[in-house]
Amino acid sequence: MQRELVEQARRGDQEAFAALVRLAADRLYAIAFRILRDPDRAEDALQQALVDAWEDLPALRDPERFDAWACRLVVRASYREARRARRWTARIRQIAITDGPVGDDPISGIADRDQLEQGFRRLTPEHRAVLVLHYFAGLPVNEIADTLGIPAGTAGSRLHYAVRSLRAACEAESRSVVAWRNPA
Repeated sequence: MQRELVEQARRGDQEAFAALVRLAADRLYAIAFRILRDPDRAEDALQQALVDAWEDLPALRDPERFDAWACRLVVRASYREARRARRWTARIRQIAITDGPVGDDPISGIADRDQLEQGFRRLTPEHRAVLVLHYFAGLPVNEIADTLGIPAGTAGSRLHYAVRSLRAACEAESRSVVAWRNPA
């Protein structure tokens, strides 16, 4: 069915393209959001990627590769959006308040998520992209390479260094929290 929709959209059928967008938009938005870490910027990146997809769809050679091609467009649009918005912006986080205990230690869970978020923000968009494609989208390294249009060795290297950098950032953050709580 998706192949037929791609073929129809390639011939200019706007309804077929809208159906393709409905099928893929949530997944593509999730990828953009995980790379950019900002819902508004993720929406902008997705919108630009969909405009690019509509304009470039007639050039898509293999309709079976639509999902990977659309993912590549979202990743590239996310890169552009990250470069465009490199200025400092305030980050306000809302924390849900519950009536009772959520787990063993809800404060610890919030601290862990915050620590991971801070480490993730320190990564380059290229490193975020490989982490998102591997751990969120579940793509193996060779498909990540194909999606990003880079050699498989480069994708593997980026994944390795992204994990290493994220781990180092989280460890550094935890050391600074411990030092803050226990000044010498």
